[in-house]
Amino acid sequence: MGLTKTEIFADEQNQLATAFKVLGHPARIAILQYIIDRKACICNDLVEELGLAQATISQHLKELKSTGIIQGTIEGKSVCYCIDEAVWKKVQHDFNSFFNQEVKVTSCCP
Repeated sequence: MGLTKTEIFADEQNQLATAFKVLGHPARIAILQYIIDRKACICNDLVEELGLAQATISQHLKELKSTGIIQGTIEGKSVCYCIDEAVWKKVQHDFNSFFNQEVKVTSCCP
């Protein structure tokens, strides 16, 4: 069996691509901004705040949680989420490293 597409790339490249993918939806950005603005765990108020269906929000939370950017607990009907600060710092570092690369173009395509 051949290599999967991700196996031909470095771990750092795969991790960065995963972070870009999970952050590539405006609803996920809105969820993260809401959690960050509250400076605390959020519990069951995203539907009202964002105006999206509960199922939609649940799917976005699942994606964010699968990458570790958020962490959460479920107790009965109560679901609480917060930013995992260690993962957040790692994603921030990885993005900064990627975008802080010096780009110098000595010639350009016509």
